[in-house]
Amino acid sequence: MSAPLARILFVDDEPAYRRRFRSALREDEGLLIETAENGEEALEKLETFPADIVITDMRMPKMGGYDLLTAVRERYPEIFVLILTGIDSTVEAVQAMKAGAYDYLLKPLDFAMVRRIITKIGQHKAVFQACVPPEGERRQGYRFENIIGQDQKMFEIYEMISQVAQTRSTAMITGESGTGKELISEAIHARSARVGKPFLQVNCAALSESLINSELFGHERGAFTGAVAQKKGLFELASGGTLFLDEIGDIPMQTQVALLRVLEQGTFTRVGGSATVRVDVRLICATNRDLIHAIREKLFREDLYYRLNVVSIHAPSLRERRSDIPLLANYFLEKYRVEAERKVSAISREAMHLLTRYPWPGNVRELANVIERAVVFCRGKELLPEHLPEELKLCSAPLAPVTLTLKSTSLSDAEVTLIRQVLEEKGWNLKQTAEALDIARGTLYSKMEKYGLHKPE
Repeated sequence: MSAPLARILFVDDEPAYRRRFRSALREDEGLLIETAENGEEALEKLETFPADIVITDMRMPKMGGYDLLTAVRERYPEIFVLILTGIDSTVEAVQAMKAGAYDYLLKPLDFAMVRRIITKIGQHKAVFQACVPPEGERRQGYRFENIIGQDQKMFEIYEMISQVAQTRSTAMITGESGTGKELISEAIHARSARVGKPFLQVNCAALSESLINSELFGHERGAFTGAVAQKKGLFELASGGTLFLDEIGDIPMQTQVALLRVLEQGTFTRVGGSATVRVDVRLICATNRDLIHAIREKLFREDLYYRLNVVSIHAPSLRERRSDIPLLANYFLEKYRVEAERKVSAISREAMHLLTRYPWPGNVRELANVIERAVVFCRGKELLPEHLPEELKLCSAPLAPVTLTLKSTSLSDAEVTLIRQVLEEKGWNLKQTAEALDIARGTLYSKMEKYGLHKPE
């Protein structure tokens, strides 16, 4: 007997609604459905029923949907959680989405919509089938090449990687420091036809202006003091493969001119040389700087920017994909406990709560460092709050709640009302508003544009 396409745990305190859900999807091939009447029973069933998707009502006795969502994200971060809410619960839906819910559904259920979301999740899971071994990876969660995450933003990146990898196009990866831009570049190379060829990377910000041309394009003997022999640069060494230039916004103007020539003609000359060298290199760049601003300030060439930015991929910050924090924390715990030969094998609920509340300015890199440090200091089998840095505990206090009175029937109405209220409370200070809403400033800008929110004159 083949494995089901999706195992679904439906949680609702109304027996009639549970029967209706099972009956409506009974004829759907590949679905295995189990039900529970509250969060406590759902957690008991998850111990023996390896669900792929949990669909839960918000308001139930004993343990409601929000507490169940929190528990599932901590214990089973690989499970997709859908929130089922009534018309009067759109504010709760907003809170649940911020807490890591994959999506939400309104009562009464539209079963055609249910099927579409289940199909979408199935498509997302299929992305990983070529990367994840069929056994032994469930507790680790979903892994795409060298990237871990199941947030919707990450699935969009996985799909872009798969499409871009099959082309020769130059890619620009943007995002804050520590978001894994280099991992995205490695994944593009690993899924391309160049996978058997060199993959080289360099941090342009770490090279002085006098050395960067030599490092990228090589030099001839005698080109400068200390050049005792000819040296091939990274473009020659990566020929046939991929070259990843991190912090591309820091390269000097002279190098930008040479780089533009490589992109347009596929040729360059070594420092101190006159012979033309031809190469075939797939170029991927990354930056955490605003290159449009750099262009306005005459610090970056506009023509080079458009040659580099053929395909744009934005690596989201960790606070934009909070649902992945438990997934990543457990992954790093397993990695560092093996390296340090420690017995710790779990993260306590209290410690995980602190991890999910912290804003992570250093993103995934900072999370990895925190878990590694905690493993070093942990002597037991469970990682506790006392093993975490003091600043993390201080910064993890919950934000003051924003009270809304809504009679809206849509989540977008709730969202626009929430954003407008916080903007007004913060005097339209966008930085403070983004922090209060616990979203990136870029996300706030896009939502303000989407909803037509502008500071009154």
